[in-house]
Amino acid sequence: MPTVAFHTLGCKVNHYETEGIWQMFMQNGYERVEFDSMADIYVINTCTVTNTGDKKSRQVIRRAVRKNPESVICVTGCYAQTSPGEILEIPGVDVVVGTQDRKNMISYIEEHRKTRLPINAVSNIMKNRVFEEMDVPEFTDRTRASLKIQEGCNNFCTFCIIPWSRGLLRSRKPESVINQAQNLVDAGYKEIVLTGIHTAGYGEDMPDYNFAKLLRDLEQNVEGLKRIRISSIEASQITDEVIQVLDESKKIVRHLHIPLQSGSDGVLKRMRRKYSTEFYYQKIKKISKALPDLAITSDVIVGFPGETEKEFMETYEFVKKIGYSELHVFPYSRRTGTPAARMDDQIDKAVKEERVHRLIELSNELAKQYASHYENEVLEVIPEEKVHDEEHPDLLLGYTDNYMKVQFKGTPDLIGQIVRVKITKPGYPINEGVFVKVMEDATHANIKIKATANE
Repeated sequence: MPTVAFHTLGCKVNHYETEGIWQMFMQNGYERVEFDSMADIYVINTCTVTNTGDKKSRQVIRRAVRKNPESVICVTGCYAQTSPGEILEIPGVDVVVGTQDRKNMISYIEEHRKTRLPINAVSNIMKNRVFEEMDVPEFTDRTRASLKIQEGCNNFCTFCIIPWSRGLLRSRKPESVINQAQNLVDAGYKEIVLTGIHTAGYGEDMPDYNFAKLLRDLEQNVEGLKRIRISSIEASQITDEVIQVLDESKKIVRHLHIPLQSGSDGVLKRMRRKYSTEFYYQKIKKISKALPDLAITSDVIVGFPGETEKEFMETYEFVKKIGYSELHVFPYSRRTGTPAARMDDQIDKAVKEERVHRLIELSNELAKQYASHYENEVLEVIPEEKVHDEEHPDLLLGYTDNYMKVQFKGTPDLIGQIVRVKITKPGYPINEGVFVKVMEDATHANIKIKATANE
């Protein structure tokens, strides 16, 4: 049986797509092996969001070439889309496929085997207006299922290369989303994470359908689905219709990831973000009124070109005012090919690091504050894995619907189920709790996940 090994760099969408590519290989009679073992084919799914992403991708490609010089090396993903020539210059690379046309990957590999010539299968992504279907009926890690609903982005923020690596926004057909959601629930998954490059932009390319309608349809038409999580939503996409759906929903979790990037209007303008801090604040106010216990997480870029100490402090104070439950803080990273990389006033590395440190400290403080509201509360948790702790081998780790990480004593057969846990010691990054009970009707359709958990 021929073998294939995968290595995925970058975001959740890439991880989803690797699973989709693996399904194709599986259907063609391949066996999946670890990336560090000998394989006939290595597929490297690359990232290009920063220059470091490119560099890491190149390192992984070279690692695969060294491991088995006789194997076929196939490179896909965002870095492959933007720089196929650069990748083909790496000795040992055989096939390059970008972020589209992955369904033909195996035939490209077979063609290369016949001709022994390198294949560059990357075409102009900006011309593509069709979502590439890739079904993922189950995931290797088996507890939370991602469901990719759209591709591409029309925003062209000055720091971002993604529209060039992913193309313009295109949505998956609603019936295809519903079908795959049902298949995932039938396979035993309780929670589905809606994901994409610009997830809540779903439907912007459709005449009479939108993201709010998709959320409604998922809730009403997918039998047995317990939780719907939105991987990310822009402030501008939180329409009154979306707020109403969230308000009425029994399944959409109390957690939204709403990227901020900066809390300074001057910086937002230079980033070419399409909102002001006031607009963002009003949206948060409105949505928090509809969902009082909502956890809001966000991304912030620190040290964007030209960011003064005053502008940084505007971000700092704004973050405090919103009161996020968790922040992802990134130092600005220069991405070749973007307008921001060519801007004057690039910020010194030491200044960036010091600002990142200050903001992370604030974020940790806010996260602890948020968690403290839930002391002695009973919350629903889906355990995802056993904690690797020799002293406490019976600890499980999972997430509440409002995205708090909780560890508690429990047996491995609880993994993937919805259980009630009382929070005894709130904290950050981990809350401690005690198991109360398994939710009713959470025990069936769990055979697959249970088997994996005990391995």
